[in-house]
Amino acid sequence: MIMFAFIAAALFGSAFLLAMGTIGWMLVVYRDKMAAALLFEPIPEHPPVYNLRVRRTRPSQACRPMSVAPIARAAAA
Repeated sequence: MIMFAFIAAALFGSAFLLAMGTIGWMLVVYRDKMAAALLFEPIPEHPPVYNLRVRRTRPSQACRPMSVAPIARAAAA
């Protein structure tokens, strides 16, 4: 019975050391990728929409040059 306990303890200990070694190896190998994943800013689903409003003040009626089209139509009639 003691031999079984000794083999079970050795097997459990070696499995634990293998798991810890695998975790440590993965942390060392994938350290840069984990940091990049933590610092990643996702692309927004909807791109930002920029609404531009162009305002152009129009001159008053007195400052506008008079159109020649009404005069030409009146003369043709």
